[in-house]
Amino acid sequence: MKNRQLLGCLALFAGTATAGHAQAPANATQPWGSWFIGTVQLPGSAEHKWGGYAEAQARTNAVFRQYFYHELKAGVSYDIDPNFTVLVGGGRYVTADYQDLSAGPLNVEKRLWEQLTLTQFSKRLKLEHRYRIEQRWLDFRDDSSAFRQRLRYRLNAFLPLNQKSITAGTVFLSAYDEIFLNPKGPVFERNRVYGGLGYQATAHLIVQLGFVHQANYNLPAYKAGQFIPQITSAKNNVVLALTYKLGRKSSTPDREQMPSQQD
Repeated sequence: MKNRQLLGCLALFAGTATAGHAQAPANATQPWGSWFIGTVQLPGSAEHKWGGYAEAQARTNAVFRQYFYHELKAGVSYDIDPNFTVLVGGGRYVTADYQDLSAGPLNVEKRLWEQLTLTQFSKRLKLEHRYRIEQRWLDFRDDSSAFRQRLRYRLNAFLPLNQKSITAGTVFLSAYDEIFLNPKGPVFERNRVYGGLGYQATAHLIVQLGFVHQANYNLPAYKAGQFIPQITSAKNNVVLALTYKLGRKSSTPDREQMPSQQD
């Protein structure tokens, strides 16, 4: 029964992801870009509940060219129990014009967030529920600034293909759907859908290759007596993610860890 519930949840997730993808066609001018993600992680364990990570990310407007964005972030985590982790993180996010990088950033964002993660394990299927609250401080090129808050929820699923658990030598599928909510509107600000293939080469090294479809939404409005409907901008991106997990000396065997992307 438990496995059936998990499979039902995965089917619902897949249907939601497909619907989100269908409703937001990609940018016709440049439909594909790329994300590069490098992460160093110190997972918590039964003996060491504190952990953390540091990550660098770069994005390009086209596939493997036209660089315009990077972020640097880190966080500290604590395992309340093996399936319940809390984390506090912060980062710096820089967006530029890929056609004129010498002009400096279009905006620089400093971000703080608090999150909790719940995990579910079956014999093969692994599910992760992530809840995040963000505080965002933005500085723009025209010397204006803004403070924004955001809520995020991500449902992430993993399916190992050649083993029952994700350990060294495992090939696995990964998929997630994440929604971004803005308390001031548009309430439904963004939807991010990902699918990919991963390989855990060793106890420490994980590589994932996939794609993410990201759609942004705005509110309909009246301007100059005219109604402006909701506009959706979306883009597909190739995602290449490399994760290195640091090890600790322990008298107990390491428990299974999900190869989640931290973004």
